[in-house]
Amino acid sequence: MNHRTGEKLKILADAAKYDVSCSSSGSKRKNTPDGLGNATGMGICHTYTQDGRCVSLLKILLTNHCIFDCAYCVSRKSNDVKRAAFTVQEVVDLTINFYKRNYIEGLFLSSGIFKDVDYTMERLVRVAKKLRTEHKFNGYIHLKAIPGASDELIHEAGLYADRLSVNLEMPSEMSLKKVAPEKSFKDAYAPMNFLKESIDGYRAESKALIKSVHKPNFAPAGQSTQMVIGASPETDQDILSLSATLYDKQSLKRVYYSGYVPISDDNRLPTLSAPPLRRENRLYQADWLMRFYGFDAHEIVDDNNPMLDPDLDPKLAYALRNPALFPVDINTAPLEMILRIPGVGVKSARKIVQSRRFQPLRREHLKKIGIVWKRSQYFLICADKDFRQLGFDPKIIRHRILHGRSASGRHVDTGQLALFG
Repeated sequence: MNHRTGEKLKILADAAKYDVSCSSSGSKRKNTPDGLGNATGMGICHTYTQDGRCVSLLKILLTNHCIFDCAYCVSRKSNDVKRAAFTVQEVVDLTINFYKRNYIEGLFLSSGIFKDVDYTMERLVRVAKKLRTEHKFNGYIHLKAIPGASDELIHEAGLYADRLSVNLEMPSEMSLKKVAPEKSFKDAYAPMNFLKESIDGYRAESKALIKSVHKPNFAPAGQSTQMVIGASPETDQDILSLSATLYDKQSLKRVYYSGYVPISDDNRLPTLSAPPLRRENRLYQADWLMRFYGFDAHEIVDDNNPMLDPDLDPKLAYALRNPALFPVDINTAPLEMILRIPGVGVKSARKIVQSRRFQPLRREHLKKIGIVWKRSQYFLICADKDFRQLGFDPKIIRHRILHGRSASGRHVDTGQLALFG
């Protein structure tokens, strides 16, 4: 890598760190005998696949030049920052060379908008196309689908990328217009809808083909989006309701929540001393409940509780707000109710349902299965433990969990609350 390319990498990798929609889950693109890579440091982000493996992606912008002046963005045209732009070939060479040195397993490529939307999108597509067709690169590729780009370019991007993401940026049209007047939800939803129809069409065609016929591949890891959190007045209820709609209507794989990093003194933005990282984490936990635990958004947040509890994970907060549903008898309850017990994850819930067919489950069995007993003990009944005689007082349970007390009043080490479960 020459000095000029290294300087560009330093600038454009740093600018890319504000885009959190970086994931490599969902793609099964395999290597070929004459190919390079398999989709199963500076500019490198670590992300996780659906089976829990950690993978490294080269995460960069094609350029941080931008014709837009979005108040929340470090690359906005009015910001006095050092600018740089990669050529298509430079990104291709970086990806291949980093892969060969075992630094990365794929590429996450976004960009500022220079000249116009189609001009930028065409260069993003050229990077992916060169990697796939000229270098036989079969590693993971995540591209930005830029709102306003032509359907033809979005379609071509889907032929070469594993995942495409269209960022809504703000949780509402009103907030978006306030901080980014040139952007609109309409422009963002257009490529989202196009991608959903294309992905559904290719999957249907793939199912119809016999095994001996080559199956078409179009954005096999689906599409995602990102919203900036804390830069606008929307509540967590507003945000999660929008996310639920995106999962239902646009079939998104992921919605990412990016706590606003105070990088501007623009009066359209709030004055924050630090990014709202705890709120961001709680939103991810709530999002996980919707995607894997069967929760609806209105069960997690509602008109009486429009904001997530900063001190408790959303499942625990839900359980404390609904004492009539607990405790749950793990030896008789359906899987759907076991999934709602705080401290019980998806895998543990399924193990419970399988194991109870052979014997009544006791506390020792549940601990071996892997549930978090210090939280779950208040919300379940097992063969040898039933705390109903102590009464179900949400205030007392909340205090005990937050201050490390067991149901019997004995001090326990609560540790750090897990992201999920």
